[in-house]
Amino acid sequence: METPYHPELWRDLYVMLGTSSAALLGLLFVVTSLHLDEIVNNVGYRRRARSNSIYLVMTLVEAALILTPQPMRLVGIEAIALNAFGVMMPINNLMYIYNNRSSARAGGFVIHRAFTFIASFLVGIAGGVALALNSNLGLYLVTASYVSLLICVSLNAWAIMLGIGLAESTPKTSRAKRKHP
Repeated sequence: METPYHPELWRDLYVMLGTSSAALLGLLFVVTSLHLDEIVNNVGYRRRARSNSIYLVMTLVEAALILTPQPMRLVGIEAIALNAFGVMMPINNLMYIYNNRSSARAGGFVIHRAFTFIASFLVGIAGGVALALNSNLGLYLVTASYVSLLICVSLNAWAIMLGIGLAESTPKTSRAKRKHP
């Protein structure tokens, strides 16, 4: 029985997606290192930056799995495992938000962001199941999950930068007001 999975047709897309993940991961490290004090001193920003890094590494691994020549069933099982691991992180972050509301608020945590990550990983799991069952739909679902995760990570990183920028500008403004009443 011929499989509908033709990784060569997806190669260029996944080379681009993997490259995007690696580039975003590098940029995240640069931005984090430039604002290391603010991130280290704010548990919320620290957790979010760590989660973003792990999500980007996971997408990079997923691109490598898709590009590796192997049976579709194995790709599906790997996608299920990777996305099942991934879904645990935003669930963990939701528990953190619930148990540490004040520090979560200070770190810019919002519940809808966690649910967006959860939904993306669940789509990835569904795609893995479909791939394991030799369904052509599987790679479309895995790709939708991947792109969604890249968008979510980018927006999350942007929100962290905005929060840090606001935190940095607030003390300067307060000092300026004290000097010039």
